[in-house]
Amino acid sequence: MDLAFSLANNFLSLLDAMAIYILIGLLIAGFLKQIIPDDFIIKHLGNGNISSVIKATILGIPLPVCSCSVIPLAQSLRKEGASKGAVQSFLISSPITGVDSILATYSFFGLFFTIYRVISSMIIAIVVGIVQNIFDKEESKKIEKEQNSCSCSCSCSSKKEKKRFSIKEVFSYAYVTLFKDMVKPLFIGLLFATLFTTLAPKEYTSLLFENQILTYFVIILFSMPLYICATASLPIAAALIIEGMSPGAAFILLSAGPATSLITMGVVYKTLGKTSLIIYLTMIAILSLIFGYLFDLFFMDINILNFSLEEQTSSLFSQISSFIMLALMSYYLIKPWLYRKKQSCCSSKDCH
Repeated sequence: MDLAFSLANNFLSLLDAMAIYILIGLLIAGFLKQIIPDDFIIKHLGNGNISSVIKATILGIPLPVCSCSVIPLAQSLRKEGASKGAVQSFLISSPITGVDSILATYSFFGLFFTIYRVISSMIIAIVVGIVQNIFDKEESKKIEKEQNSCSCSCSCSSKKEKKRFSIKEVFSYAYVTLFKDMVKPLFIGLLFATLFTTLAPKEYTSLLFENQILTYFVIILFSMPLYICATASLPIAAALIIEGMSPGAAFILLSAGPATSLITMGVVYKTLGKTSLIIYLTMIAILSLIFGYLFDLFFMDINILNFSLEEQTSSLFSQISSFIMLALMSYYLIKPWLYRKKQSCCSSKDCH
């Protein structure tokens, strides 16, 4: 009974710490989706130079896409003639520094770590893009030229209707499209963090994180192949810090994880080629390790955790937000299962 109570309490504490920030972040993302034209980013990323990389990084920050939807969007950018470096910068900056992820990072780790994460992620995205364009400069120009010659007649002749602002679409995109994409990894992240903080013995976890450099490489090897959503990885990182992991190692998890996965690797390889994939993974790993080490070197003494599992009280807004988010999570997790059950029932002979 005590174990069940501890599990429930820790789960709700983690949910309470981030719920209001995620809901607000998603709402802002919904407004941005309505305000930003669909072809705005594509128009600015065609040249294989430093400016296109910087634009891709900066424009990727507020763009309302999660770690799932950034992949097809990056593919469409490439088809429209965006340089390889710009595509890679966009793949890194957009999911890591999305508006919902920034607010959720603040909810767990406070302002200082959030600023450090955003700035360092921008630097990583820009450096990776520049290195990519240096190594693939001629090929990028060639592809860009071909893309422009093929698509010019279509893009110039077609006139797109101006997007109308809709409050309904704001909420639909925020709490249906985006939330539905992140609900499974978010729930798994909360579940893993709850189990880890409740069941993991302190004496063993402290031994695990005793060797700082070894921890960095273990986290890199663990996070890069797996699909770790930028927002859903936050409770996992918080749980690991509670158990004794350094903030720098948490930064590596939050930096390398969302930007890489087996799915992303496959898309980068297919869309940009083998050399691009090697550059992409190598540079992300090296730069994540460097920024993680620098954080521990200079800011190790800062207590970055913005919440505590021992806190018994929370504000009314936090409680309402937690209830709303728990209701949304339950709905989107149960709905597919109920739909499959209904379908299997209707496919029987008796139903016909």
